[in-house]
Amino acid sequence: MTAKHNPSKMTRTGAAKRAETLRRRIEHHNYRYHVLDDPEVLDPAFDDLMVELQAIEEKWPELITPDSPTQRVGGRPRDGFATLPHETPMRSLLSVYAEAEMDRFSETCRKELGADAVPLVAEPKYDGVSIEIVYDGGRLVSAATRGDGATGEDVTANIRTIGQVPLRLRSGEVETPEHLVVRGEVYMEKGEFAEFNRLQAEAGEKTFANPRNAAAGSLRQLDPRITAQRPLRIFFWEIAPSSTSRPETQWQCLRTMRGLGLKTCAQSRLLAGTEDAIPWHHDLEARRDDLPYEIDGCVFKVNRLADHERLGVRAANPRWAVAYKFAARQETTRIVEIRPQVGRTGAVTPVAVLEPVEISGVTVTHVSLHNQDEIDRKDIRVGDTVLVERAGDVIPHVVQVITRKRRKGTRRYRLPRKCPVCGGEVVKPQGEAVSRCTNNSCPAQVKESIEHWGGKQALAIDGLGDKLVDQLVDTGLVRDVAGLYDLTVESVAALDRLAEKSASNLVEAVAGSKEASLARVIHGLGIRHVGRAMALVLAAEFGSLHALAAADSERLLTVPDVGPQVAASIVQWFGSEENRDLLARLRSHGIDPKMMQAPAAGGRMDGKTVVITGELESMKRTEAEELVRREGGVATGSVSSKTDYLVVGANPGATKTRAAEKHGTHVLDEQAFLKLVGKA
Repeated sequence: MTAKHNPSKMTRTGAAKRAETLRRRIEHHNYRYHVLDDPEVLDPAFDDLMVELQAIEEKWPELITPDSPTQRVGGRPRDGFATLPHETPMRSLLSVYAEAEMDRFSETCRKELGADAVPLVAEPKYDGVSIEIVYDGGRLVSAATRGDGATGEDVTANIRTIGQVPLRLRSGEVETPEHLVVRGEVYMEKGEFAEFNRLQAEAGEKTFANPRNAAAGSLRQLDPRITAQRPLRIFFWEIAPSSTSRPETQWQCLRTMRGLGLKTCAQSRLLAGTEDAIPWHHDLEARRDDLPYEIDGCVFKVNRLADHERLGVRAANPRWAVAYKFAARQETTRIVEIRPQVGRTGAVTPVAVLEPVEISGVTVTHVSLHNQDEIDRKDIRVGDTVLVERAGDVIPHVVQVITRKRRKGTRRYRLPRKCPVCGGEVVKPQGEAVSRCTNNSCPAQVKESIEHWGGKQALAIDGLGDKLVDQLVDTGLVRDVAGLYDLTVESVAALDRLAEKSASNLVEAVAGSKEASLARVIHGLGIRHVGRAMALVLAAEFGSLHALAAADSERLLTVPDVGPQVAASIVQWFGSEENRDLLARLRSHGIDPKMMQAPAAGGRMDGKTVVITGELESMKRTEAEELVRREGGVATGSVSSKTDYLVVGANPGATKTRAAEKHGTHVLDEQAFLKLVGKA
């Protein structure tokens, strides 16, 4: 970390106080984002809080606490997993597949409990990995997989990397048990899984057949720093009997966990009786494709926990719960053609063109075959009849070839030796599964890199979609990301189907991206193995692109989250003359971000939350927000009950002003704001 970012003006006492304030704010924002799905701040503002806390803890390591947000990823790779016993067994549920079987479960519950109506809690059956987490005194102490039900693998270090898992339980809404054992499901969202698999394929790493396999593989990484790079999420669904206190019903358990900051599923429902179970199952099955995560059925649990004891256990399954599964979603079709496609890093990916087949109401026409090794392993050929599986919105995959239907004369498929887009040489680097086009100027690579640069997690350039990027590159207007900043309204408006207003909006959005944070720019450069989380680490450590570019492998390996593969990739990227030229051209356009100076402890806005709306005369809105942060405050994008000030400039947003009236937020004009921060 450079001297600029070192909070050298703080005393140790002030730093300790500030660190605790930052931890509380970060925990609050994590709760709003991960549990309530209602964030109060944008990503850059949240990143600033994390960077400041990291700076304080770097100077005073003795101030680091086990539950600090900075400690989600720690330690070096382990030799293997230890085991942890479950205090009470983690039993699997009985699975049923037909209405008659569900009716028998319902009848058993009514008969043995002697009740005409037995309330049930209905929850989706998540297609993930079951986990048990233990909290003592409100702090996370251990986590284990289901294993054999009696003993699981100790994955505590990996679970700590998941943002939706609180390291310290939220207090205030409900009483925190001294000893709390909760269970949940670790999963990947469908869209995030598809992107993760794409990046894995481009990097020559293992791809996964479905989100569940990806979640399981991520949890079993011996290096928690790798797990931290994976898009894992969690739903909590049970408070185990070994906890020091439990509510009386399963429905109250879900509400209690939510109050403690543990994410529960909004789809869960309390049903008045067992007769409501089958209609709820049909309804959820009809909506499953609209959910962002994969499910394969419904789980129904008797609501009263006392009734769980009365119903007991049969064999290995509890008699008070059942998993009502959905029908399988696989179909057979024929491969018409295999086409190679070129990605941002030059990865040449084989894609099978299928005879259109409908799977769960969606017509599937294409499926990725990932790489040559995958084709060879499954012996996939043009003309083959294949079994294709579709899981929700996840990219479909070939399960297997139906070899008995193979036609005579089919040949094994080989990826081309020349790039199908530019004609450049295609090579397969030693030790990698992916073949790559070696021409960095390949139009396909250029297009993908521009889309990545303008993506939401990089420089967030509104309006820079794939069709527009195609035109920009095909017409020669843009040859790399730096070329975006040479665009004019006139040149863009001359493109096909682009009105002058749309062209103006794009040019304005491109200009606005010059103010992006250092972490976003590092991520946008598209360095292999450097995702958003790693970009944040590098930004906090080096403070500028110049410092990062000057770092050698030895220096990079001193960064806690950087391993040999990442270090080599960074050195290789910045060692390229073509990339150094790109950076110089970006600097000429004003893109050379530095880490913002750490906010001052005890600043004029310390502890205050500020929203700015409208246009200020004396500075840009982003400059005003940075000023708020430097004075110790938090600048957010929306007004809530937690907002202290709404700063109003010209042409303010009506939504924010109405929200300020609703919450009684103090409204400041520009002069009052400048006076408050000591600039007037």
